Amino acid sequence: MSGLLAEPPKGPASADHLVVVVDDDAANAASVHKILVREGLRCEVAADGNRALQLLRRERVAVLLTDLMMPQVDGFSLLHAVAHTSPATAVVVMTAYGTVETAVEAMKQGAYDFLTKPLRRAEVVRAVTRALERASLRRENEELRDELARAGRGRDVIGHSAALRRAVDLLEQVAPARTTVLLTGESGTGKEVFARALHRLSGRPGAFVAVNCAAIPETLMESELFGHERGAFTGAVTTSQGKFQLAHEGTLLLDEIAELPLALQAKLLRALQEGEVQRVGGAHPQRVDVRVVAATNRDLEAELQGGRFRADLYYRLAVIAIELPPLRERGDDIAALAHHFARRFAVQNGKGVLPIAPDALAALQAYPWPGNVRELENAIERAVVLARGDAIEVRDLPDRVARAEAGARELRFAVGTPLEEMERSAIAETLRLTEGDKRRAALLLGIGVRTLYRRLDEMAGAQACPQVGEFDDATPD
Repeated sequence: MSGLLAEPPKGPASADHLVVVVDDDAANAASVHKILVREGLRCEVAADGNRALQLLRRERVAVLLTDLMMPQVDGFSLLHAVAHTSPATAVVVMTAYGTVETAVEAMKQGAYDFLTKPLRRAEVVRAVTRALERASLRRENEELRDELARAGRGRDVIGHSAALRRAVDLLEQVAPARTTVLLTGESGTGKEVFARALHRLSGRPGAFVAVNCAAIPETLMESELFGHERGAFTGAVTTSQGKFQLAHEGTLLLDEIAELPLALQAKLLRALQEGEVQRVGGAHPQRVDVRVVAATNRDLEAELQGGRFRADLYYRLAVIAIELPPLRERGDDIAALAHHFARRFAVQNGKGVLPIAPDALAALQAYPWPGNVRELENAIERAVVLARGDAIEVRDLPDRVARAEAGARELRFAVGTPLEEMERSAIAETLRLTEGDKRRAALLLGIGVRTLYRRLDEMAGAQACPQVGEFDDATPD
C-alpha cells in the first residue's frame, strides 16, 4: 500500500475541506462565514435544515456547524441525517446559554462539540480546527477500510527482499496451473496468505476453503474432508458436504498436512489422483474439480523416513514445492510489513495512522523474530493499541523486542579509545548483527546507505577493518 505515513491536516487552512454553517439567524450565519473564510476555509451557508441536507447529499462536507433550534428540520434531525448519509462529517452545534443541556444531549447523539452564543472568534476557530482533524481522521479510516476490503487478505504478501521475491515469482508462475502445491516454512511465515494469493492469481471461479488438519479430531476428519450421508454415524442427522465439495472449481488448503492420519492419507491420495471423493456412508463417488494446496512447518521427508507420512502422497503433493523464507532472512521487508500492520490495526481500532519512530523501527529490524510474520503482526497490534504519542515508540513494543535492540546496540570502549577505532568497531558489529544487510545497518547507525558505503570503502582502502569484506555483498542504491 502507498501513503502509509499520511497524516490528517493539522489546522483549518485547507481549502479542500468544506464547512457548512446552518442557522436561520442570517446575521449570525454571515458572521461565522466571515470568520471561517478569513481562516482560508471553503465555507457555505445554509439558511435552514433542508438546504443543509441538499449540501450533504451533493458535497463532501467535512464539518457541519449548526444551530439546534430551527423551524422544520432542526439540528437534531441534521445529526441523524449525518449519521446515515455522511458519517465522516463532524458536527458542531451552536446554542444559547440557556440551552446547554440541549447541547449536551446533542453530543450524546453524535455531535463532536458545541459552542454557546454569543460566539467568539477564537472559540469558533478552535472548535472547527479540532472538528476538521476529527473529520479527516474519520474519512481516512473509511477509505482505509474500503481499500482493505477491496484488497482482501491476499494483498498481505508484502515485501521486496530477494528471498521473498523468489517465492513470489514461483507462486506467480504456477498459479494458472491446476497442479498441487506444497508450501513449507516455519510457523508464522504466512503460508495461508500465500495460499490465498495463489487462489486469487489462479482465476479459479470457485471458493477458497482452508482446513487445519491439526484442529480436527481424527474421527471427524474424513467427514470434514469428504462429507457424510444422513445416518452414516451417530449424530449425522443430515447429509453434509465436505470441504472438497465446497471447494469445487476453487482451491482447498490443507494446512498442517503432516497431522493427517495415515489411513486418511490413502483416501486423500485417491481423491487427488482420481478427482473424485466419496462421502462417509455414501454408495457412489462424486467428481470434484479442486486445486489442492498443502502446507506444513515440518520436514515431510523426515516424516516419510519415520513412517509417519506416505511416500506416494508426499510426491503427489510436492509436484511444486515453495519454501517460504523466515522473517530473519527478509530484513528489507520488516519496515514495509510493520507499516502495513500499523495501518491495518489503526483502522480496526478506530485510531489515526501513526508513523513508526526511527528507534522503534531499528528495534523491529534488530529483533530476530522467531515467530516470523505472525509475531511481528501481533507486536504491531500491541503497539498501535498502546501508543500514546504522535508515533509508535520503542516503549510501545513488546519488552523482548526492545531488549534485543538495546542489547544489540551496546558496545563498550575503554576511556581514550580513538574515535576512528570506535567507528570501525561500531560499523563491523552492526554489520554482523544485520548479517551483512547494509540498509538495516545504516538505519541502526543513523546514517545514510551511501555514507556507510563510503566509510566502508575508506576503511577497506586503509586496511584498517579487514573483516568488512565478508559483508560486501550488495551494491549501493
